[in-house]
Amino acid sequence: MESVDVVIANRLDSGAPLVGEVSRYIISAGGKRLRPALLLLICGALGYRGEQRFNLAAVVEFIHTATLLHDDVVDESTLRRGRATANESFGNPASVLVGDFLYSRAFQMMLDAGQMRVMEILADATNVIAEGEVLQLMNMHDASLTEADYLRVIRSKTAKLFEASARLGAVLAGSSPEIEQACADYGQALGTAFQVIDDVLDYDGDASEMGKNLGDDLREGKATLPLIAAMQRGTPEQSALIRHAVETGAAAELESIVAIVRQTGALDVTRRAAADEAQRAIEAAQRLPRNEWSEGLLQLAAQLLLRRN
Repeated sequence: MESVDVVIANRLDSGAPLVGEVSRYIISAGGKRLRPALLLLICGALGYRGEQRFNLAAVVEFIHTATLLHDDVVDESTLRRGRATANESFGNPASVLVGDFLYSRAFQMMLDAGQMRVMEILADATNVIAEGEVLQLMNMHDASLTEADYLRVIRSKTAKLFEASARLGAVLAGSSPEIEQACADYGQALGTAFQVIDDVLDYDGDASEMGKNLGDDLREGKATLPLIAAMQRGTPEQSALIRHAVETGAAAELESIVAIVRQTGALDVTRRAAADEAQRAIEAAQRLPRNEWSEGLLQLAAQLLLRRN
């Protein structure tokens, strides 16, 4: 990861100082760096030790950072990772344009790999992510969403870059189609579980630990799985209250809605859905060669369910 950080720092150089300032602001805020770490773990498990693993790990982090910059503008977010968002600090125009820069820089860097398959995976991933963002926008304030609708969005918006990161490791290692698919399955399942747990924490987390405002999803009119499950399991009155809040984005009843989500067992339902995805990731990792790196993949999937921020 230190080598990845060196690549990131070097490739943030630009003739426009604001690019580096905004990019470093959001990247230096920390974060879990799961996507580049996943790519490195897959490369380790499959025996690839070349320098391109650092370059492509930086690429997926740039793509992820670009999506964060754009997301926060669309969602009008003010807090991320415990401090003001880039759009709050630098304004929406700077956030959007620097996000565009990071996307284009990522595509410059992926050329260094010299493999059309790498380009294909990342071009497909960025397109699917953008499609997921549009789907989520269309679904805002729609209280009739089903669990299938919800999963379709997060598998596009969040899990796709996890899937691409894992698949890239297999491509760099020159793996068989079967191993590449196992890596892709692992990444998709891990990314899905990660987002489902993230949605649990919006109603069962600690704002100071999470680094974002609790209830943000409700304010933005997002019908996430905890709310979908609570509407299915609650009384008609409880369901109507949640439905109204989703449709209007009114957070005035947030305390009551959090209580309903907890009382109806919706958080348990959501955690079980995350556990199913984590188990799917574990089963995919078991199709890889057994070594300390693949053991790390197994541990990552298992410990994801314990995260509190």
